[in-house]
Amino acid sequence: MRPYVQAIDTLTPCPCGNDAGYARCCGLLHGGAVASTAEQLMRSRYSAYVLKREDYLLATWHHSTRPAHLKLGTQQPAPTWLGLSVKRHESHGDQAIVEFVARLRYGGGKAQRMHEISRFVREDGHWFYVEGEFPAKGGE
Repeated sequence: MRPYVQAIDTLTPCPCGNDAGYARCCGLLHGGAVASTAEQLMRSRYSAYVLKREDYLLATWHHSTRPAHLKLGTQQPAPTWLGLSVKRHESHGDQAIVEFVARLRYGGGKAQRMHEISRFVREDGHWFYVEGEFPAKGGE
């Protein structure tokens, strides 16, 4: 994965909601650092969606389920990401799940919630997103 260079100072908030700021949070992972937990990888992937970093999303997607492309730049209307809330993170050796709710809006529409339970696997010291499931709306 090639380093990502963007003019973001250390005071720029991280899209994932971490108070440390982008440069000391997801920016490190987008630049090539390795996520130490599946939750950290999931947060960096959320930030990559916000920043339209398709290269990072594909590089951190497990080869067994990775699509050929995401076409983030062509999505119309493009989503505006409004925030992230991690509900739980469970890790069992080299497998983990992260449950989260992301808030987003398409165009001028009303805000929506995307509730996902994501599955991750660690191979050769690197965490990868495998797949996610969307619980029934009544469970939110």
